[in-house]
Amino acid sequence: MLQAPRGRARAALRRLAVATRTMAGGSLALGSVTVHSSEPEVRIPENNPVKLSCAYSGFSSPRVEWKFDQGDTTRLVCYNNKITASYEDRVTFLPTGITFKSVTREDTGTYTCMVSEEGGNSYGEVKVKLIVLVPPSKPTVNIPSSATIGNRAVLTCSEQDGSPPSEYTWFKDGIVMPTNPKSTRAFSNSSYVLNPTTGELVFDPLSASDTGEYSCEARNGYGTPMTSNAVRMEAVERNVGVIVAAVLVTLILLGILVFGIWFAYSRGHFDRTKKGTSSKKVIYSQPSARSEGEFKQTSSFLV
Repeated sequence: MLQAPRGRARAALRRLAVATRTMAGGSLALGSVTVHSSEPEVRIPENNPVKLSCAYSGFSSPRVEWKFDQGDTTRLVCYNNKITASYEDRVTFLPTGITFKSVTREDTGTYTCMVSEEGGNSYGEVKVKLIVLVPPSKPTVNIPSSATIGNRAVLTCSEQDGSPPSEYTWFKDGIVMPTNPKSTRAFSNSSYVLNPTTGELVFDPLSASDTGEYSCEARNGYGTPMTSNAVRMEAVERNVGVIVAAVLVTLILLGILVFGIWFAYSRGHFDRTKKGTSSKKVIYSQPSARSEGEFKQTSSFLV
């Protein structure tokens, strides 16, 4: 992060809040001073020297600072007309700018030249964008060997070396895939979304016609475009045999469970009578034929 050395320039900026302010070509000037760059954007191949220009006028005793911004990173390159320790082995300060002996891809970013009056009330700045050119490397792809028809399928392509970042083009069976599949007859039966910036290719849903060999190309306007290996993807139907087999196994297991319960009942493992109750048995004998007038007890009851 940027440290305290920039505090003096900020203080001068606050003191001059009522001063005249103009903006042109990325420059800022307060008061009757000017600060500008002859090249607001510089593109240079990696490992080459480069100069970032910063010209100014209207300062009697100028104090020059340079800062570097890249995403969330901010570093001080020059403070009070002197290159900081982290850059002094490869950067030289001049009244007209700073010079790199050799740049790397990590130097890509925005450089701000800030000029203030030593002990005065004048301040100005200008931004210079540096793009270090690096050709893309061979991209890598992530492509499923098979995917189910009707489901969502995601293919990815990426490379890490290109500066500026690469954009991606997809090919199916050697034919360029348009961003809009409905724009050409060859892909009119497909439903996909292609993102040239991220390199992602999404089929949603996948169709039988999407079977084929896929590859992607990375290019960033510098060097030779690079192409990945081709990988074949098969769009397959849902496996009905597996589903039927799963249903049969479920039915068999259910049958075994029912048989087990029946067998347990038949063996008396489940006593359905209440404990502590008793049953009564009645034995009855049919009386035999007797002559009239004769009467005897011919049946007995056992309780």
